Amino acid sequence: MDQDAPVLFALQASRPFGENVARHLGIALSAHEEREFEDGEHKSRPLINVRNQDVFVIQSLYADTKESVNDKLLRLLFFIGALKDASAARVTAVVPYLAYARKDAKTQTRDPVTTGYVARLFEAAGADRVVTMDVHNLVAFQNAFRCRTDHLEAAKLFVAHFASLLKGEPQITVVSPDIGGVKRAERFRQALGRALNREPKMAFMEKARAKGVLRAGRLIGEVAGHAIVVDDLISTGGTLWHAAAACRKSGAEKVYAAAAHGIFVGNANRLLSGTELDEIVVTDTVPPFRLDPELARHKLTVLSAAPLFAEAIRRIHTGGSLVELMEI
Repeated sequence: MDQDAPVLFALQASRPFGENVARHLGIALSAHEEREFEDGEHKSRPLINVRNQDVFVIQSLYADTKESVNDKLLRLLFFIGALKDASAARVTAVVPYLAYARKDAKTQTRDPVTTGYVARLFEAAGADRVVTMDVHNLVAFQNAFRCRTDHLEAAKLFVAHFASLLKGEPQITVVSPDIGGVKRAERFRQALGRALNREPKMAFMEKARAKGVLRAGRLIGEVAGHAIVVDDLISTGGTLWHAAAACRKSGAEKVYAAAAHGIFVGNANRLLSGTELDEIVVTDTVPPFRLDPELARHKLTVLSAAPLFAEAIRRIHTGGSLVELMEI
C-alpha cells in the first residue's frame, strides 16, 4: 500500500468540505465521474487507477435542495462498491454527518433500529472503515458496525472557541439539554475547565419525547453567569429553545449553544430568533443553508471540522494513533 499520500475523493454534494480537507492534507481531490440518467438513475466511478490504493471517500449525509438523505447515502454506497470492484486495497467512508444515527433503539413496538441497518449497508457495499463525528449515541454506533469505526468530537473545536470567548468570565455553566447528553456535556465541561484553569458548573434538563412531541421538564442544577448548552445536533431547535429559556429563567446573563451538526429544519428559524440565545456555534459538517441569513449573520458561528478530519485521514493512512485526536 502506498504510504506517500492517501487517495481522496469527495462526492459532488460534499465537494466544498472535501476540498477543505484536501487543502489541509496538502493534496488534491482525485477525479471521479457522477452521471445522471433521464430516468432518475445515476452512476459514479473513479477516473484514476485505485488498484491497491488506500482510498478515502467524503460524503456528508444530510438532505439539501438537490438531493435527499437517501440519494446521498445510495450514491456513497454505489461509489464504495465501484472502488472495491476497481481493486482498491482499503476504502474508508468519511461521513462528517451520519444520517439515521438517532434511531438507535426500539422505543415502541415493532420499531426499526435504522442505525444497525445503515451499518449493514456500508459493510455490504465493501466499506472497510467509517469515520464520522458526534453521533447521537456513541455506544449504539460502535455496536452497530462490524467494520472499523472512528468517532471524532467537535468538542475540541468548541473548547478552543469558548475558552477564548469567555476567558474573563468568572461564572460559566455547561448545560445538557437532556439526561442522555449529560456525559457529552460533562466531558466538554472538564475540557473547558482545563483550558480556563477553573471549574465551570454543570446542569441538565429533564426531557421526554413521545411520538415526536417534546415534553420539557425542570432544569436540574444551578445556572449562573454564562451558560453553554451542548448537544450533538440542532434539528427543529425545540430542545435547545427549552433549555435556553430555562437558563434565562434561572438567571443566566448570556446563553450559548454548541452543537456539531446544524440541521435547522421545521420551526428552527422562529425558535432560534428570540432573545433566549446569544450565539449558536456549529461546525460545517452540514452547511447552514436553511437558517435565515439575517439570523445567521447575527447569531451563528460556524467552525471548520475539516482540519480534524484531515488529521484523522492522515493518521489512518500512515498507521498512526487516533487516541490523542479523539481525546478532549
